[in-house]
Amino acid sequence: MIRAFTALASAALALAPLSASAQEAAIYSSMDAVHPVWAKSAMVSVQEAVAAEIGLQILKDGGNAVDAGVAVALALAVTLPRAGNLGGGGFMMVHDAKSGETRAIDYREMAPASATRDMYLDAEGNADSTLSRFHGLAVGVPGTVAGMQLALETYGTMTLVEAAAPAIKLAEDGIVVTADLADSLKALENRLKTWPASAAIFYKQDGSFYEPGDVLKQPDLAATLRKIAAEGPDGFYKGEVAEAISASVKDAGGSMSLEDLANYKAVIREPVKGSYRGYEIVSMPPPSSGGTHIIEILNVMEGYPIGFLGHNSSDTIHLMAEAMKRAYADRSEYLGDPDFTDVPVKALTSKDYTEKIRDGISLNRATPSSTIKPGTLAPYESDQTTHFSIVDQYGNAVSNTYTLNFSYGSGMTAAGTGVLLNNEMDDFSAKPGVPNAYGLIGGDANAVEPRKRPLSSMSPTIVLKDGNPFLVTGSPGGSRIITTTLQVISNMIDHGMNVAEATNASRIHHQWLPDEIRVEQGGLSRDTVSALEAKGHKTAVGSVMGSTQSIHADTEKGLLLGASDPRRTGSATVGY
Repeated sequence: MIRAFTALASAALALAPLSASAQEAAIYSSMDAVHPVWAKSAMVSVQEAVAAEIGLQILKDGGNAVDAGVAVALALAVTLPRAGNLGGGGFMMVHDAKSGETRAIDYREMAPASATRDMYLDAEGNADSTLSRFHGLAVGVPGTVAGMQLALETYGTMTLVEAAAPAIKLAEDGIVVTADLADSLKALENRLKTWPASAAIFYKQDGSFYEPGDVLKQPDLAATLRKIAAEGPDGFYKGEVAEAISASVKDAGGSMSLEDLANYKAVIREPVKGSYRGYEIVSMPPPSSGGTHIIEILNVMEGYPIGFLGHNSSDTIHLMAEAMKRAYADRSEYLGDPDFTDVPVKALTSKDYTEKIRDGISLNRATPSSTIKPGTLAPYESDQTTHFSIVDQYGNAVSNTYTLNFSYGSGMTAAGTGVLLNNEMDDFSAKPGVPNAYGLIGGDANAVEPRKRPLSSMSPTIVLKDGNPFLVTGSPGGSRIITTTLQVISNMIDHGMNVAEATNASRIHHQWLPDEIRVEQGGLSRDTVSALEAKGHKTAVGSVMGSTQSIHADTEKGLLLGASDPRRTGSATVGY
């Protein structure tokens, strides 16, 4: 059956250049229903428009992609406080055009030195989610400030003073409240008003809401940004700001010490790499699970004629879901902080391993998740994350995803600093086999340990063609980050979509447990759902998935083409 698929697919592909050649000179194809933003020199794609414009101005002023990325990250702490942050952490992929190298900057939060394996278990030995999500014990040592400094000093051309200047001005002068920000503050009222320091920032003196068009000023955050600009990371990890963070965490029942903050380090890691139909996939290594499992799933899909089977056909979705199930089962067993556990990345991303996975997949019948176990190998993140992508005029590229975990993190602001604090400790396995807030199962590899980084799904990714950036992409979305990013890649490579079509296309998700294919409202036809159910799949309609920010470098046309996900309001892709 696969041979028949392959033969038909080859015949179809042979005809493709005939229809494509007439479009080579055009920026936009008349065959496309959705069109991307285009630019000749540089492009920035961000979930929040003000921060996007700041990044673009940095590029126009001669800064490179990393300079712009740091300025965007700091600005988002002001303009998108539910996810942009100083008090969280994340990952940055950097492609350096001069050397041709792509490296990964890991600024994921770390557990305090006092953390213990059973710190989130109650007297009966059951996991207590309140402790890992809405308590002082939920806060990991923040990594964003250290990560931005490491990026600048390694790849940037600007100083932290220059990169922080736009964010300082925004925090001091105030930002115009958008409908998106106003809605999120109303939705999270209970969480934020639990903490007086947060309530004082994000609500008016009488407790009423900021409405669209109001001006929100954040003077404490401006002062903290000034300290960071003047003193570097020491302005955050030592002195008054560190003392305020430690005191706030301890007052909330946690035990983060000044030593925990002073000892935090961001690190540069080798990315995880794979290939897919002639393209090189370069993504974040552990402690992110994203890159490993994007490549694992793509390896499985590569053995099938996905393009011929069609976008979101029942056959394509069936095969993707079967691959996703097995990757998420492997995630539960093998993934964790590589500084603490031996993560078998090479085995999980090997073509030989995924050939064995395909041997266990039926073309016509779903495999129950209850029968799928983590694979036998050779020896050896919140919906409210945010992502941005940047390609500069020099050919450098940045793909950055960072987060507080939940929307506004724990909801706690360190008094006097304006810094919202994360609740990333929930990304550890509080108890092996017990799901976290996103339904993800974890094991011993992701158990809590002092100074360990929790496992993440954040998947900033750069796809290369002939050694040069082809696609820079990533997304928020908790457990669905991996599958969201994967589908943007597949939509472009397998289905020939432009970056805007690839972004807008409906998405599906399977994470092994629960055993269901999650779909977006109206994303699949009744016939497709019926065909999937006939194969033994269960489908469930959920909220929309992800908020990708993507840039396609079209070398044939000499253009950059970008798209912000329409699933979230307020985002922008801009270029010049």
